[in-house]
Amino acid sequence: MVSVAAVAVVADQVTKHLIVGSMALGETREVFPFLSITHVRNSGIAFGVFPGRLEVITLLTAVAVAWMLVHFARSGSRHPLFPVALGLLIGGSISNLADRLRLGYVVDFIDISRWPTFNLADTFIVSGVLLLLIGLSRLERGRPAPQPEAVDA
Repeated sequence: MVSVAAVAVVADQVTKHLIVGSMALGETREVFPFLSITHVRNSGIAFGVFPGRLEVITLLTAVAVAWMLVHFARSGSRHPLFPVALGLLIGGSISNLADRLRLGYVVDFIDISRWPTFNLADTFIVSGVLLLLIGLSRLERGRPAPQPEAVDA
């Protein structure tokens, strides 16, 4: 889990550094007709919610990361996807939080038609959630169905 989180943080921070160093704010470069790289700043969280509310975002992120760490400590070995999923979630959350604390905003750059611009950390967070859901659904499928209790007559 720690290795996955560390790789996620490094990958996200390196790509953001490359964008900031090579593109002006607001600049767009088309990669495909449906995909562009656009240098933007996001002072909110997911899709611009809570813009400019650094204290709320910091608190929500810290609580989420703490919950994930506690959850992993309790149940991380229940499914092999959990360490990877939580590593992606924690790494993405920490990387975006580092931007918010250091810069007051997050650098976003992946621009898909008809979707808000996002970054690798956001992709890691969404992927982590999907992997958690897959792992949880597999755990639920593997559990035996509850048996009805015998009733004494």
